[in-house]
Amino acid sequence: MSARGRAIAAVALRSGASAAWRSGFGLRPRAERRRAVARALRLACEALGPTFIKLGQLASVRPDLVTPEMVFELERLQDRVPAVPVDAIRDVIRRELGAAPEHLFASFDPEPIATASIAQVHEATLAAPYRCVNGRLLEAGARVAVKVVRPGVARLIADDLAVARRWAERAERIRWLARWGPNALLREFESSLARELDLRVEGRVGDRFAFDFADDPLVMVPAVVWTHTTRSVLTSEFVDGWLLSELGEAERAGIDARALATHGAEVFMRQVLVFGRYHADLHPANLIVTRDGRIGYIDFGIAGRTTPPQRQAIAQVLVATAYGDAERALRASRALGLEVPEAVEPALRSGVARLMRAHLARSPADVRGFVTGFLGLLAEHRIAIPEGYGMLVKALVTVEGVARAIDPDIDLIEASKPFTTRLVAAQLLRPERLRERLPAALRAALAELMA
Repeated sequence: MSARGRAIAAVALRSGASAAWRSGFGLRPRAERRRAVARALRLACEALGPTFIKLGQLASVRPDLVTPEMVFELERLQDRVPAVPVDAIRDVIRRELGAAPEHLFASFDPEPIATASIAQVHEATLAAPYRCVNGRLLEAGARVAVKVVRPGVARLIADDLAVARRWAERAERIRWLARWGPNALLREFESSLARELDLRVEGRVGDRFAFDFADDPLVMVPAVVWTHTTRSVLTSEFVDGWLLSELGEAERAGIDARALATHGAEVFMRQVLVFGRYHADLHPANLIVTRDGRIGYIDFGIAGRTTPPQRQAIAQVLVATAYGDAERALRASRALGLEVPEAVEPALRSGVARLMRAHLARSPADVRGFVTGFLGLLAEHRIAIPEGYGMLVKALVTVEGVARAIDPDIDLIEASKPFTTRLVAAQLLRPERLRERLPAALRAALAELMA
């Protein structure tokens, strides 16, 4: 076993002992024992660092994989760690950009403004003007945020993933675990982490997002300073404003927070259904209300994509849920890769209809409740969620949660309607679809005339 494997095993043993102690060594009520195990799992993830924190956060929106108690605890995972000493940060910048930050910037604050398990951020000011890719000019002295990957984190994650691959291989040989596709889940997770570790990817995603929403006066995306950006250093325009925890101050300054929340929900649905690329980590720390009343989006390290066929299928699912049509929703879900055995289809359809009545037949619709229940149904019937959709599910429920914290009346189904209507109409008007449907429609019309 590798040194990292031994360290992981040691944390697992300590966590297991802690869970056993808190659960009264199996003597306490079952619910209490399950809560103790879930809490121990969360603390273990936090102790083991970035790979396990990210894995726990992904699992928190997969009730088909973990218990409700684990979902509750994993949602509380804190991606906050002590700051890396500034001398180590200077060394990374010097290695990546060829000079110390004091020589690259007019000023560089040694105290970080944000720290996380993969990177930390320092404020600086530009030493010279910079022309952004969209043509906008950042003047000399403009405030910028300098994000730096923590020294050693790439090696740590590589070691963790090597251990995880061995676990996944073993899990594939255990029948009840193999049905969830451990190797496929790990591939999706590895791909996401690899993108997070390359800050150039984050910069390109941000630039693309800025281009997509260039016509939206309520969206602000920080420009990337590419002359000061590499794989491990990302320099971007500083976004000045209020965090969501400071909305009271924003509203006292005349900002309509509820209107911004509604617009933010529409912006997310537009990302998924129109542009086919979406910010997949929209927790409160990555959203800022700017001083001039816009939504500032930061940290594009986790982003997802949807292809045109996927967007059509997602639109069909959303339209079906809006109308409470369980059969149509399942049919569209198959186009997304959901494999439903014929034997369980009636029970699954009945369960989906029940969830629609419970969570969507009201205003506002409870998308999180529906999604959580649907994933639970899949687990009950041993149906795996299609590869690649864990990220979209996580983003969807996160956006609803953030928006509802500001305005409890926000409805993501309503926010999606302008886009789903256009997508479904475009699909129905495709020539091949018209050829399929028109003869039947003509026959029905003639039969009605002759009746």
